[in-house]
Amino acid sequence: MSTELRRLRNYIDGEFRDAADGRTTEVVNPATGEAYATAPLSGQADVDAAMEAAARAFPGWRDTTPAERQKALLKIADAFEERAEELIAAEVENTGKPIGLTRSEEIPPMVDQIRFFAGAARMLEGRSAGEYMEGMTSIVRREPVGVCAQVAPWNYPMMMAVWKFAPAIAAGNTVVLKPSDTTPASTVLIADIVGSILPKGVFNVITGDRETGRMMVEHPTPAMASITGSVRAGMQVAESASKDLKRVHLELGGKAPVVVFQDTDIAKAVEDISVAGFFNAGQDCTAACRVLVHEAIHDEFVAALAKAATDTKTGQPDDEDVLFGPLNNPNQLKQVEGFIERLPAHARVEAGGKRVGDKGYFFAPTVVSGVKQDDEIIQKEVFGPVITVQSFSDEEQAVEWANGVEYALASSVWTKDHGRAMRMSKALDFGCVWINTHIPLVAEMPHGGFKKSGYGKDLSAYGFDDYTRIKHVMTSLEA
Repeated sequence: MSTELRRLRNYIDGEFRDAADGRTTEVVNPATGEAYATAPLSGQADVDAAMEAAARAFPGWRDTTPAERQKALLKIADAFEERAEELIAAEVENTGKPIGLTRSEEIPPMVDQIRFFAGAARMLEGRSAGEYMEGMTSIVRREPVGVCAQVAPWNYPMMMAVWKFAPAIAAGNTVVLKPSDTTPASTVLIADIVGSILPKGVFNVITGDRETGRMMVEHPTPAMASITGSVRAGMQVAESASKDLKRVHLELGGKAPVVVFQDTDIAKAVEDISVAGFFNAGQDCTAACRVLVHEAIHDEFVAALAKAATDTKTGQPDDEDVLFGPLNNPNQLKQVEGFIERLPAHARVEAGGKRVGDKGYFFAPTVVSGVKQDDEIIQKEVFGPVITVQSFSDEEQAVEWANGVEYALASSVWTKDHGRAMRMSKALDFGCVWINTHIPLVAEMPHGGFKKSGYGKDLSAYGFDDYTRIKHVMTSLEA
């Protein structure tokens, strides 16, 4: 007996619609490996309709006052709180994440982030007006860029949707947002919530695959393309957007170094690093995945980290004792397994290293030691619950190895020596450096990287500014 699958739909111009040609894809719950819904496989006609709706809505939304945009966003934040259990249920089905952690670790920051950008809407700043040429007064206008094409990832589908639409809407833009093809459910629910508050056409959601995203980025209507995803996807977006000089905002991969010096409180560092490395099954661009530990404490640290991994539990969403759920899809499970299978002979699996169960896409918390700087598992993003450990001899070597990858998103330093912490924060070539902690984020501070981790900032006033453009207006004082 087959179970009827729930039907998800696009949200375009204030209404829910199927794909114009009726095509759909199945959506699978990664905790069970079973399909639970279908979603539109949107094509060119759907992209055209969403872009046209956003373009029609843009002049009216652009001309609203900051106070009106703030009021709308505050209503959205309140609605997220009121419908939190619906959002949690959709996200858990999307991702297999633990219910309790989704409730405590995602809903509160999402609501806070929306409220932050509601406030940012009323803080549009420019340089002061003045006479920089005799007889002329100059002013600076900060304006929205226009229609924004946005693509969110599958690791945090709900929260990344907020990171995309909230600053764009606050700045006066209109949005066409596409969730990952594996995790559309919570974004479609967000469309229902947001669409009930904003004018039609301001916020549109279309589901689909990589080809749908390509059509969005290459469409002539958007003035800006924003994506959170892989380096490969980011490079393709940058190339496609270059054809008509769209603005591009990229938050891509990460390979965060965690530099642990010999004066560190080992027990506390291990506790915090294991959580920051295994949380969300390591499917986080900022995950504490690459530990560099001073040789004087290496063996003790590895033993403690391996025990922490062994004590960490993965499992079904309703199990209150689990730290993380499954990997997102079978391809991701295969990728993580492949890294372990290809480990060189000098590497040692200290804990984990294997799939858990045969239902869903679970992988055990894993610690790998004995790795070298040029090993694949050091240089490439695993994006799974895998922490590697290297042993360094001095500060100079730690900096060299930490910076010696193509990613540059996040990092952390663990030491009681203030001077060393400050030297390391300067030397580490990453968009974020945490000291004696790893992974906390706040709405007021920017999040984004360098090198192949992309460019542009999420969160903060810097992220808000990315969704605006600057215009100089000069007027004669004699006219």
